[in-house]
Amino acid sequence: MNAVHPSTLICPITSQIKLGATILRVHLNQGILDQLSDILVDQIRAIDNNRMMKKIGSLSKTQISQLKANLKIVLDIG
Repeated sequence: MNAVHPSTLICPITSQIKLGATILRVHLNQGILDQLSDILVDQIRAIDNNRMMKKIGSLSKTQISQLKANLKIVLDIG
C-alpha cells in the first residue's frame, strides 16, 4: 500500500533497552543499527511517507517472525 497510500504504519525504535520486555519489544543487536535498540511493538503509529528518508537496517527472518508474533499478541489477532 505504500505506493498508493500517503502514510505507513510503523513500530518506533528506541535505544532505551528493556531486556525483560519480550512481548512489547523486539531486541535488535548492535550491528543492525549503531547501538543496541528495541522495536516498540506496543507503540504502533502511522507516519507520512515523506518522513521515510532512508533505510536504516534490515531484520533477520527470526526477528521478523518475533515481531509478527508480538504484534498478534498486542493486537489480539489470531
